[in-house]
Amino acid sequence: MASTINASTSPAAIVQTADGTANLSLQSNGSTVAALTSTGVAVTGAISATTDSTFSSTGALTISSGTTAQRPTGAAGMIRYNTTLSSFEYSNGSVWYASTALYGTQKGIMIGGANVSTIFGLSNLVSSSGVVATDTTAVATGRVLAAAATYGGDKAIFGHGSNPSNITVATTNLISNTGVVATDTTGVGTPRDSLAACGYGNDKAIFGFGYSTTYSSLTNLISNTGVASTDVTGVGTARTYIAAATYGGDKGIFMFGTNGASQSITNLVSNTGVVATDTVNAAGVTIKGYGAAAQFGGGKVIYAYGRNSAGTVISISNLVSTTGVVASDTTGVGSARANPGSSSYGSDKAIFAYGYTTTYVSMSNLVSNTGVVATDTTGVGTVRYGVTGAGYSLTA
Repeated sequence: MASTINASTSPAAIVQTADGTANLSLQSNGSTVAALTSTGVAVTGAISATTDSTFSSTGALTISSGTTAQRPTGAAGMIRYNTTLSSFEYSNGSVWYASTALYGTQKGIMIGGANVSTIFGLSNLVSSSGVVATDTTAVATGRVLAAAATYGGDKAIFGHGSNPSNITVATTNLISNTGVVATDTTGVGTPRDSLAACGYGNDKAIFGFGYSTTYSSLTNLISNTGVASTDVTGVGTARTYIAAATYGGDKGIFMFGTNGASQSITNLVSNTGVVATDTVNAAGVTIKGYGAAAQFGGGKVIYAYGRNSAGTVISISNLVSTTGVVASDTTGVGSARANPGSSSYGSDKAIFAYGYTTTYVSMSNLVSNTGVVATDTTGVGTVRYGVTGAGYSLTA
């Protein structure tokens, strides 16, 4: 016979009753709050522990899970599994941080670009170990000097740029978490090229700056479902040939560029997509543009390659901390070049590929999770410059 220990308020007593089950239940005011069964303890109320708890099994602990829309009001220290992002996330009391925000995507894609005779829509996938694959037949309309960023935790978006008729467009293409490029989506916002894009707020993205009929500082926010918004009035110095990347888990940074004169300024992006005014970088940072940037090492950024204020191609790099501070120059490794593509890969590393030296190239350079740039890897795929890169996929 099963038993229930029932603590009632009227009368105030503990009584034993038969409940017709094979469980021992603890009830309060007639409602079961815990049941001891043959497989463990089932609790219907909240558990509060005032000392450290230990789970010593060799199995696994299943925690609360749900979609992004089902997030509870955050309190510092909360942790859950987000089924929308396929990622663990935690709250600091005001923001939910996905694990994918600190440790980036596993794979990357290099898409678009041009050489002397053709503007391409083809792409090259980058594996979780940094290996660049051969060309994938173009689905997107060819563009050069476009922008791309990760959105939705594990997907990417490719947008803007100049098309094969040398007309700037705002067309976008979504890239699935398996690296499949979708057909064109009609553009939103002012068409421009030589812009940049990065992720922010864990699962959204922002396109910014570039050139239309003049230098621009306009931005366009991208939702966590890949929908582009209309123009947001620009903040910061209007410029082109700019780079951008996510830093600190949920924020972004636009870096360097030119508006007839090369710049050593950056603009930080908050976790709500607000672009800050110019930050003038410290001494020891070369004035430059035409380079690329990518996230690495759990929330840091590396900018590399490009042209200096004299127009000379360079291979200098600059690391950016998890708080958005740009470090002084690191002596370059690999072939100096302009307009390469870049992406994170392997969750915490980065890659630069393609570009222009004195000719169009396809070599790549891997970046370790400590920000060390490796020597050239022989190129794979069609040689070209103005390639755009982004990370995708949480699966290696």
